Amino acid sequence: MAYDPAGKPSIVDLSTWEAARDELLVREKAHTREGDAIAAARRRLPMVEFDGTVEVVGADGPVPFLDLFQGRQELVVYKHMWHDGAPHQGQCEGCTYEAWNLRDAVYLNARGVSFVILTTGRWDEVAPFVEFMGYTQPWYSVRDLPAPVGDSMGHLTCYLRDGDRTFLTYSTTGRGNEPANGSFGLLDMTPYGRGETWEDNPDGWPEGRHACWYWRLDVDGNADWGPTSRPAPQWTRPGATPEKTLGRH
Repeated sequence: MAYDPAGKPSIVDLSTWEAARDELLVREKAHTREGDAIAAARRRLPMVEFDGTVEVVGADGPVPFLDLFQGRQELVVYKHMWHDGAPHQGQCEGCTYEAWNLRDAVYLNARGVSFVILTTGRWDEVAPFVEFMGYTQPWYSVRDLPAPVGDSMGHLTCYLRDGDRTFLTYSTTGRGNEPANGSFGLLDMTPYGRGETWEDNPDGWPEGRHACWYWRLDVDGNADWGPTSRPAPQWTRPGATPEKTLGRH
C-alpha cells in the first residue's frame, strides 16, 4: 500500500480500509494466541523458596516479607530503582513511569493478588518521595537485602505464599515490564506510535527520537531531558517548580 509522502496514512474508502484492517486482524489474533501460550508456559515455571521472615522497612517500620501478601496467596511487586541522595526530580524516570501506571491494584486485589513497590533506597529518603508523588500503594525499603527480595531493581516480580512459606515464581525487566504500562499499548495503536527511532515506519513518517524521550518534561510541558526537567507526572505534584539540576552524583 502506498503512503502519503507528507508522512500520513494514505486516504481510502471505508471498504478498502476494512479489508486492510481485517488482514491485520489475522496477525493480531495469532499474536494474542501466542501470548496466551507463553503465559501458559510461564504458569508452569518452577519456583524458588526463600526466607519470608526477612524484614523490609515501610511506613510502619520493619515488617516480615510475609506481611506484604496482606493475607492473600499471591504477590506482585515492582522493584523501583533508587539514586541515593538525589532529590525527587533526580530519581529514575523509567521507574517513575512504571509506578505511575501502577497506582491502583483494586482488580489485582479482587483476584486475590497483592501489590507493593520495593526499592533499595533508605526509608527516610523514600517516604518523602512517596508522599510528594501521591502514591497510594505500599512502598518498602529492601536496602542491603539479597535476591530474590532485594538485589536487582527495575523488575516486575511475582511471589506465591503457601502458609508461612514464600516462593519466587517469575521476574522480568526491560520490555518485559510493558504489560504494566498502558500508555505503550495505546501509543502502539496510533499512526505515529511511540515516536522512537527503533520503530519500523513508512518513508516520510516523522523522524523518531531516542527511546523514552517523552518521559521527562520541562516547565512548559516540552519533552526534555535537560537538567531543569522532571519526570512527566511530577509537574502535577504540589509545589513542583523548575529545577537547576537533576541532583545526581
